[in-house]
Amino acid sequence: MNINKQNLESSESQDKVLVWFAGEVKTPPFSREARIEAGYLLRLLQKGELLSMPQSRPMPSIGKRCHELRINDESKTWRIIYRIEEDAIVIVDVFAKKTNKTPEAVLKRCQKRLKQYEGM
Repeated sequence: MNINKQNLESSESQDKVLVWFAGEVKTPPFSREARIEAGYLLRLLQKGELLSMPQSRPMPSIGKRCHELRINDESKTWRIIYRIEEDAIVIVDVFAKKTNKTPEAVLKRCQKRLKQYEGM
């Protein structure tokens, strides 16, 4: 598994890097507005801000320090699953939310990726 790290637009050393699973977490077909919103919220997380509803909510069913960003797009609602680390924001998964409950397959996939990440 390849891990990508990026410190977007950051010249401040205290900002957290973004980490994602190369080849596994794909960029979704966001509209321009949704892409801007997602980028803005991720930037706030990099600066150490803790987000709450309606933008983000905890996901203890995936693991400690795990949350989901909630991005409303033109025709879909997207979720970005992430974990807050001391020095990074780990992007675990991105998917279109189609039901009120997060699919079991998404929960298991996120848990598996985090175990792989912790083993590195």
